[in-house]
Amino acid sequence: MKEYKLKEEQIKRLVNHNGSCIASDKITVDGKKIGYMYRENPTSEFDTGWRFFAGDEDEQYTANPDNFEIYELNTICNYDQDIIPYLMKPVGTKLERDDKDFKEVND
Repeated sequence: MKEYKLKEEQIKRLVNHNGSCIASDKITVDGKKIGYMYRENPTSEFDTGWRFFAGDEDEQYTANPDNFEIYELNTICNYDQDIIPYLMKPVGTKLERDDKDFKEVND
């Protein structure tokens, strides 16, 4: 069973988005800041399309679905509030953290 860095009672309402997202255990279990985030087409009516990574996950780590969970978007905002200004960006957005902020990534 996973032991999360934040307990349920520590989660505060930070955003009014009620949709879900997917996040790496490196964020929610290991407590790392979000280093890379992207928004893809949602897979359900509740999915926001946001996917969050610490940024140091290797191919073997990301290939294991047990290293990721579905969360309410607000929960992930509690782990890293720096993402909040970017949540309204459209599908196709890819952002990477630099020293101070997130910058758009082009393939």
